[in-house]
Amino acid sequence: MRFASLGSGSAGNATVVEAGETRLLLDCGFSVKETVLRLSRLGLQAEQLSGIVITHEHDDHARGAFKLAARYQVPVWTTYGTYTMCQRYLPAQPLTVHIIDAHTTFAVQDIEVMPYPVPHDAREPAQFVFGDGARRFGVLTDVGSVTPHIVAMLHGCDGLLLECNHDLEMLRTGPYAHSLKKRVGGWLGHLDNQSSAKLLAQLDNSKLKHLVAAHLSEKNNTPALAQQALSEVLQCAADWVQIASQQQGLDWRAL
Repeated sequence: MRFASLGSGSAGNATVVEAGETRLLLDCGFSVKETVLRLSRLGLQAEQLSGIVITHEHDDHARGAFKLAARYQVPVWTTYGTYTMCQRYLPAQPLTVHIIDAHTTFAVQDIEVMPYPVPHDAREPAQFVFGDGARRFGVLTDVGSVTPHIVAMLHGCDGLLLECNHDLEMLRTGPYAHSLKKRVGGWLGHLDNQSSAKLLAQLDNSKLKHLVAAHLSEKNNTPALAQQALSEVLQCAADWVQIASQQQGLDWRAL
């Protein structure tokens, strides 16, 4: 089992998870053309995707998902709330959409997909843990606060991709308008470095092979600050914590 990021940040997000011959794209916040280009960096073609899983309806996560799905005949999985809010993205071409329950595990060929609900300012957002029967890869972005259920879902993962959206002081003194600062820093907004670190400290990390900081704000955070916060919890070198960047994403990581 392995994973990679096509890019992570406010301008677009997409993550690939692969097990055997199954390849899932988690979110697609880029245009179809850009997504195809970024997949090619990883040695993939869109035709090789087994499915697209969508966390929520915001542009940077869902903008290109349905057009990509229709063009390459790839099925989509998402919650009913997210689907109802994504009508503006739906193309004229037919496509297959599977409506999921955010508490019910489902399978796409070789990959077990475990959704879980999260607090975020969207209609019915969900995040996901992916497994192949032996290893687990947990993803948590676009979440304003940590719940006990989130902690339970992310226990014992072999790989984690965690949101480190902002540094609290940088957000406080940064260029965002006051209303946007309140939204980003609110309980339905995005996780700051220290909140992500506190979550990490609650988890069983005994099997953790890869830890990735994701969805970093270009104006309210730095890779170094995110790495420092997470590495202090694990008592590891700062550069052991990897960064999924907006432009380059993250190359394949094997679990």
